[in-house]
Formats: sequence, structure tokens, C-alpha cells
Amino acid sequence: MAIIDTSTLTVTARVPAGNTPDGIAYDPVHGKAYVSNEHDHAETVIDLATNTAKAPIEIGGEAGNSVYDPASGTVMVNVQDRNELVTIDPATDTVTGRIPVPDCASNHGLYLDGANKLAFIACEGNAKLLVLDLDTNQVTARFDTGEGPDVLAFDTGLHRLYLASESGVVSVFDEQNRTLVPKASGKLAHNAHTVAVDQGTHRVYFPLENIDGHPVLRIMEPRP
Repeated sequence: MAIIDTSTLTVTARVPAGNTPDGIAYDPVHGKAYVSNEHDHAETVIDLATNTAKAPIEIGGEAGNSVYDPASGTVMVNVQDRNELVTIDPATDTVTGRIPVPDCASNHGLYLDGANKLAFIACEGNAKLLVLDLDTNQVTARFDTGEGPDVLAFDTGLHRLYLASESGVVSVFDEQNRTLVPKASGKLAHNAHTVAVDQGTHRVYFPLENIDGHPVLRIMEPRP
């Protein structure tokens, strides 16, 4: 993992992050980064005060996305070949819970609404989006998505969830009454599988690797 000084835009450190590093969760309380190692069956833990890797956390399967939840002070990780969502305590760097995620082939993408105690989980292998109630640890809703759903981004002001997929289909949902309501779905561009939201402007950003032979950053904004 490369660590960049944003004031100078220079790489200040490089830390080994395991085999096939994917998602990164940042814990500001303990000053650590948690990197999903898809093929190591572990989370790399990086101490950002010293830019060094600590002992990895064995999670028992392939690691999908990792997310830090400020509401509970925990890190949650998809274990995508075991249909589980695991909870890590950053104070001890140990797995403290395992939540089954049924009927979800390769639970990879993850977003946590800690305030409402909900997890939104993208099932990469069977094109589904799940709503998981973290109070009861039960799946309360399932939705169809484009093939290969990947990254999720949430607009906290509009209470709107964006799901990008490997097939290029983007699905949009509104969060209402602790569940999701589908708003729209359509093909944005080939391999549009990453998305980010600017919380101030509500603009939505999609980095596209190949549009007519060139990488493109496509910027969208919601209609009123």
C-alpha cells in the first residue's frame, strides 16, 4: 500500500499489504488502516503512526471489501467465499463476530449505515444487493442488480445509495424506513465498477478505464 502526503502529492511510504490487496478501511480512533487481502484469507493491519504492518488478522476465507463503522467502532469485512460478514475489534485486532449472509454468492461490496444499524452487501456472483439488519443480523431485503456488482457509495444528504457493477450497470436506491427503494438502473459504460460521491455537491464520480482507448472520469449529478 502506498501512503501519499496530500500536501506535496508525494509517496512517503510503501507498506507490504499481502496478496491481492483490495478494499481499505481507515480507523481514525486507533490510527490504523485495514487492507483486505482477497487471496491471503486475512486483513493486513497497518499502523499509520509508523507506517508499518502489524500481524495480519486471519478471517478464515477470501476477503471482500472492508469498512470502518464509527457508530460501533468496529471494522467489518465480507468473507466472500463463506457467505459471512465478520466484525473486527480494532482495539485488539481480533475477530469478534461472524454474521451469516445467506443466498449471496461472493459477498464482495459493502457499505455500512452505522446510525441506522444497516449493512448493504453486494453479491458479486449472483447479481444481488442485500439489506442486512445489524440489530437482528437478519437479511431484510434483496434486490436485483447488474452482473458483477462491486463498489457502493452513499450520499448521506440525499440518503441515496449507488451501486456500480463490472457489467457497467449502475443501480440507484433511496434509503427509507431502514430499507432501500429502487430508483433507477441503467448501463453507464463498460466496466463502470467503481463509484464515489462528493457529499458537498452530491456529484457522483465514475472512473472508467477505457472510453475510445482513453481513461475517463465521468461526473454525474442527480436531478432535483
